[in-house]
Amino acid sequence: MYSSKSATNVGRMLLHRALQCRRKRSSAVPSDAKVVNDVRYVRGEYGRVTDADVRHFRSLLGETNVLTGAQNVGPYNVDYLKHVSGESGLVLRPKTAKDVSDILKYCNDRSIAVCPQAGKTGISSGSVALFDEVVLSVERMNKIINFDPVSGVLVCEAGCVLESLMKHVDGHGYMMPLDLGSKGSCQIGGNVSTNAGGIRVIRYGTLQGCVLGLEAVTADGTILDCLNTMRKDNTGYHLKHLFIGSEGTLGIVTKVAILCPTLPKHVNVAFIGLDSYDKVLKLFSIARAEFGETLSSFELLDNTAVTFVESKLHLSCPIANVHPFYVLIELASSQPTIGQNMENVLEKALGDSVISDATTTDQMSSIQKIWKVRETIIEALLKLGYVYSFDISLPLSRFYEIVELTREKLKDIEDVKAVCGFGHIGDGNLHLNVVTSKYDEELARIIDPFVYGWTSKHRGSVSAEHGIGLSKTKYLKYTKSGSAVDLMRSLKNTMDPKHILNPYKVIPTVAAGDQ
Repeated sequence: MYSSKSATNVGRMLLHRALQCRRKRSSAVPSDAKVVNDVRYVRGEYGRVTDADVRHFRSLLGETNVLTGAQNVGPYNVDYLKHVSGESGLVLRPKTAKDVSDILKYCNDRSIAVCPQAGKTGISSGSVALFDEVVLSVERMNKIINFDPVSGVLVCEAGCVLESLMKHVDGHGYMMPLDLGSKGSCQIGGNVSTNAGGIRVIRYGTLQGCVLGLEAVTADGTILDCLNTMRKDNTGYHLKHLFIGSEGTLGIVTKVAILCPTLPKHVNVAFIGLDSYDKVLKLFSIARAEFGETLSSFELLDNTAVTFVESKLHLSCPIANVHPFYVLIELASSQPTIGQNMENVLEKALGDSVISDATTTDQMSSIQKIWKVRETIIEALLKLGYVYSFDISLPLSRFYEIVELTREKLKDIEDVKAVCGFGHIGDGNLHLNVVTSKYDEELARIIDPFVYGWTSKHRGSVSAEHGIGLSKTKYLKYTKSGSAVDLMRSLKNTMDPKHILNPYKVIPTVAAGDQ
């Protein structure tokens, strides 16, 4: 079942072999090579898992936590968008940081590549194996260690599902600073490793600012205890930031300490129809000025996105009339006056012809229904076909322009079923989506460089909150300077000299080829 061929010359890594293959210019892809987004990846010179390795892992974790066989391993080899399918034949499910340490020490000694995995809800193919890497799933590390109801600090393990954490702190009068549409399945370790943003960044920021400390295991099995729960700590380098957003390439996050804000006593949500994007921007300026610190969300949805939520998921748009754009505003405060303030501001905006229609509510059941329209857009689009999903940051003045330009560019391509945009106006994060009946490599060659090139031209980011993963490595240079990428690579070489942690991801170690 497994080959006993061991790794040699591990220091001569992926780039050299990839370049050698490019020189041959062979049209056939070798058995140990794959082309993803026009980048030809050649399997690194890693050890191949043997039966002896499997027996060793079973001695560490027990029979049921070492998965083999296509039926057992299959679900771990694909992620949410199913763009990349891995070929891992082995999934390990540790329970403790020591388990993770033992696994990584062994894999590092044997030069076995490891793919860390949490909830698999990302859209950058960062959490699935590309070749035969061992998948290390943190799903069993789901213990809530402590919550301090005075300070609001939560300490938990990396495999805790976000929604379960939300329910736990809610019972103490607090809320998680992070809220995502995938909260029912995403895990906090993955959220931290991608520096997730979500729908309330305008109020609470990203996880970079909310994570007080963490525990991580490095490639050689060292357990790094940075699990600080203090809001102030200026004792040297802030090592936690090496692991927040590095997508498991520098170490595997095993525990986190997060500062949670108090649960607001009053929440008011509005769903608003508007006739143009210029009016969306005008409303945003009004909202920031009038609502101040009570503004916790300002979300944009275009009519195309809402139409498919209605038709594919049979959910109702909160307002009856059709508009080109919709905005969801959420206010949260300890004061009961926010509802009246919302109504006053929207009434004036209606009178000034900034908005065309609106509905507001402070009833939790109605609030949840409104948010469901926003949170299920990708689910609706996936029922329509294959989704090319772009997670980009742009200046607000250019935020929606790329959606219109993409529609125009693809208008004559018959298989394109929809182009839509939605996202977080509050932090400049756009989710641009193109839907076709099936994945088409040729279409990707048109869309990807167009969208990322335009984003770079306007000083945006090719990844706002889902990371670089595998799918955007060749576009990292569109946002990061060459010297910045070189420094990232230097950190990787120092912390993971054998490159066993999440190989092929984030840092472009392979030149784009076969385009």
